[in-house]
Amino acid sequence: MYKVLVSDPISDQGIQQLVEASDIVVDKKPGLSEDELVAIIGEYDALLVRSQTTVTEKILAAGKKLKVVGRAGVGVDNIDLEAATKLGVIVINAPDGNTITTCEHTFAMMMALARHIPQAYKKTTEGVWDRKSFLGVELRNKTLGVLGMGRIGSEVAKRAKAFGMKVLGYDPFLTEERANQQGITLASVDDIVRNADFMTVHTPLTPETKHMIGKAQFEVMKPGMRIVNCARGGIIDEGALVEAIDTGVVAGAAFDVFEVEPPTADHPFLNHPKIIVTPHLGASTVEAQENVAIDVSEQVLHILRDEPFMNAVNMPPIPAEVRKVLEPFFELGEKLGNFIAQSTEGAIEEITVSYAGDLSDVDTQPLTRYIVRGVLAHHLGKDAVNVVNSMHIAKQRDLNIVVNKTRSSHNFTNLVTVTLRSSKGTRSAAGTLLSGYGARIVQIDSYNIDLTPEGHFILISHNDKPGIIGRVGTLLGSNDVNIATMQVGRQDKGGSAIMVLRVDKGTPKEVIKQLTDLPELISAKEIIL
Repeated sequence: MYKVLVSDPISDQGIQQLVEASDIVVDKKPGLSEDELVAIIGEYDALLVRSQTTVTEKILAAGKKLKVVGRAGVGVDNIDLEAATKLGVIVINAPDGNTITTCEHTFAMMMALARHIPQAYKKTTEGVWDRKSFLGVELRNKTLGVLGMGRIGSEVAKRAKAFGMKVLGYDPFLTEERANQQGITLASVDDIVRNADFMTVHTPLTPETKHMIGKAQFEVMKPGMRIVNCARGGIIDEGALVEAIDTGVVAGAAFDVFEVEPPTADHPFLNHPKIIVTPHLGASTVEAQENVAIDVSEQVLHILRDEPFMNAVNMPPIPAEVRKVLEPFFELGEKLGNFIAQSTEGAIEEITVSYAGDLSDVDTQPLTRYIVRGVLAHHLGKDAVNVVNSMHIAKQRDLNIVVNKTRSSHNFTNLVTVTLRSSKGTRSAAGTLLSGYGARIVQIDSYNIDLTPEGHFILISHNDKPGIIGRVGTLLGSNDVNIATMQVGRQDKGGSAIMVLRVDKGTPKEVIKQLTDLPELISAKEIIL
């Protein structure tokens, strides 16, 4: 018989499967202090929380029988993950329970935006019968651009098609084949900005997606665009959006999220006649709250019964002898994955990990999880991907994971190579641990280099012609970007080559653009590790 403690208010419907299980006893005791939880947690096998309970190391250490902590929701910042991992307690969440709710709120905002519903309601309740000021538009035959075709974005696209809309979809993992299966058109961000009538964002907030719709995009945007954001504040530049609305480029916007929440009283969105706002209600429905509790309860049951489970957010146990070999490579693996993800263009279709040398004799699955996390986290955010769910998320995104092993390691004791195949080709990076020097990236594609994977970099592909290095240095210097180190790799004199520059700070996007405009320069990518 297993005992489960529910320490936050959770609906009976949400935990019904736990309550009805013949081998489970459920106690609901909300509102307990840390000391009160410490006093009783020792008799429980599982703890179920929402956001009110902070699960500290002290509580976890007192849970001598504790096998799992379940969070009925997405965020787990109220749970000490490091302590849970150290103590062998699995932490799970419910990342899928809010999908439909957020999707429907997106459509509610889109409809309200198209028909000026909040503004018309306000005026009507003030006693003004005004039918002329609120001429709306139909969704039928309009083009919707969806930035982010994950769970929520895909559901939005499905409903948009039912409204007779044409859908343009962008996602770093969306292939043309998958887009065709969903009945949408694969597009770039620029395609959507220039051609869509409505635009909705469903990406995580990462350094790459922060202000992905900003001044440069508004300058080329299709006039009359209507924009919805029920994802994360900061994906769209708020100041640039207000300017675009005031100058007539954007017809209106509907936002459920802000860069800073709650917004200040003088936030320009709050009193703008063409902007609709709600206080982050995307997941706020009865059904969503029940769904996350149902999802997490199901996984708690699986864990207690020693059955396969999903949605763990901390590191699974690794045998001590395997951990001893692999642990020094964890950081290198994640950074290799992140490095090559930042340098790859196009929708990622396959990740190949090759282990050479002594690593070929070890179960490298835990290290592969770190590498895949590094690849995915660049696009989805570190909070969304961890070493437990990385393989599951890759499967959800139709990413093929290939692992190869060989004893031959090209003069290195161990060598880890990560290759990404995308819709625009393949890129690879290899790394190793050097005695006395630590982690190093030793190869990019077919070019040999020697790089410590930490800091700010600019990766340049170019033709090996006289003067290109000088032009790059001059351009960066004139833009106050200081070069700390430079490495150049080439195979044939006058052929293709790469340049890897370590710089002292981040490089502005407009400077990267200027680099790509230089003669003989093929591409330039900022990489941050």
